[in-house]
Amino acid sequence: MVDPRAGTPAEPKDLVDLDALAAAYYDRVPDPDDPAQQVAFGTSGHRGSSLDGAFNEAHILATTQAIVEYRAQAGIAGPVLVGRDTHALSLPAWHTALEVLVGNDVVTLVDTDDGFTPTPAVSHAILRLNGLSGHAGGGAGQVDGIVVTPSHNPPRDGGFKYNPPNGGPAGSDITGWIQDRANALLRDGLRGVKRATTDETRDRVQAYDFLTHYVNDLGSVVDMEAIGRAGVRIGADPLGGASVAYWGRIGEQYGLDLTVVNTAVDPQWGFMTLDHDAKIRMDCSSPYAMASLVKQRDRFDIATGNDADADRHGIVTPDAGLMNPNHFLAVAIAYLTEHRGWDAAAGVGKTVVSSTMIDRVVADSGRALYEVPVGFKWFVDPLISGSVVFGGEESAGATFLRRDGQVWTTDKDGLILALLASEIQAVTGRSPSQHYSGLTARHGDPAYARVDSPATREQKARLGALDPAAVTATELAGDPITRILSHAPGNDAPIGGIKVETADAWFAARPSGTEDVYKIYAESFRGADHLAEVQAAARATVDAALT
Repeated sequence: MVDPRAGTPAEPKDLVDLDALAAAYYDRVPDPDDPAQQVAFGTSGHRGSSLDGAFNEAHILATTQAIVEYRAQAGIAGPVLVGRDTHALSLPAWHTALEVLVGNDVVTLVDTDDGFTPTPAVSHAILRLNGLSGHAGGGAGQVDGIVVTPSHNPPRDGGFKYNPPNGGPAGSDITGWIQDRANALLRDGLRGVKRATTDETRDRVQAYDFLTHYVNDLGSVVDMEAIGRAGVRIGADPLGGASVAYWGRIGEQYGLDLTVVNTAVDPQWGFMTLDHDAKIRMDCSSPYAMASLVKQRDRFDIATGNDADADRHGIVTPDAGLMNPNHFLAVAIAYLTEHRGWDAAAGVGKTVVSSTMIDRVVADSGRALYEVPVGFKWFVDPLISGSVVFGGEESAGATFLRRDGQVWTTDKDGLILALLASEIQAVTGRSPSQHYSGLTARHGDPAYARVDSPATREQKARLGALDPAAVTATELAGDPITRILSHAPGNDAPIGGIKVETADAWFAARPSGTEDVYKIYAESFRGADHLAEVQAAARATVDAALT
């Protein structure tokens, strides 16, 4: 159900109490025996609110100390890069993390101007300093990073994630170790945590110019000259996030007709329009959260939004408004595989819950499809090796190789995807949404949606471990089932649920990591009515398997 207030401006009653949020961060002591108050790394790090006892100073002290100990046992001896976004809890958590790193004598690099740092800028810096992206590297041991961000989550939340020396999201083997050690430290009253004073920390942290290195390098991954020559009118909305200074610098440095439509940074995000559930959420893939930018679509050839840490993108065109994330991913892949001289043997990566339109576009390009479970970590090694040229997921996160075929970032990069939309407009003279219309004429027009269904913790556990043999149905919405998956075809890794396919439709069911629901992703190439049948059949199929 969409709330009646979705897409309308936030009101004072919707705003978080910043004083209460900060006070709870420092004053509230989490219960280490309560699962809801323990450190828990999902696909994008540990997230929660200080108001719930889920993101407090104790969590950050323990998690940072655990990262220090992980680095030591893994032989990672170089500096740690530490970035943060604009959430209210990001600044105190950033300070806490720095005090622990310095207290453990770890060389720590922060932004030159103490500015906000997008996730892709941290990934880019790690690869650059480690010599993994065509640069010589620093020669001072491997570099890794921490980004203090809950991404697009509401203003009351905080987030904390670790990127190892490969620059991408840490794998579950790493995050599991960090999580377990952090919770052990919490149970031990934080006695194993080493911490410097604020003055010691201020004197010992070092500077790294994230913004300059990132922006100077953009021409290696996107054709910035083509965008400038064509005079593409660009509207960039950072949605109050970490990309605010980046868009201004990009427009100025490359001589683009680029307007930053909103330069406000407000930790309450009082300027936002409400998301589907009437919450403030900086989700650039949501038409409700992006309503104010969509209203301005006729001012620009391409308008774009980013979430708070700029690892996601939202593309707005005059003819279509906000593009569905799957639609733009398909267009990006079709364009890049045609206009880049990359190794023809390299594949294209997508998650199992992304649109089958991508499969058809990739097949058309003559490349192999690399289909993996949800989580960007699965694309990291293939991007570094060049065995995939593009990695993308249905939630509007993607990255791709440099124009010369070397790795750019191994984490999602909403900035280059937004700039790619402008490159497509500049080079072809057609908007990305017009290109998508061409794809549907060639491959069909799919209907895609995600819905949630209630599930207990026990049911979620069973769903996550479900074997295809537990699905006894032979048809899905009237069509024969052609394949049932519990492991991704690209790397044979468990998908944490099941995916059921027919010739013209599919659904995937996965348990939520944070709520008592399971998620059903579904798609049909036979229209919205058939999609509704697929969704109903999916619920029945999953419920039968769980009982």
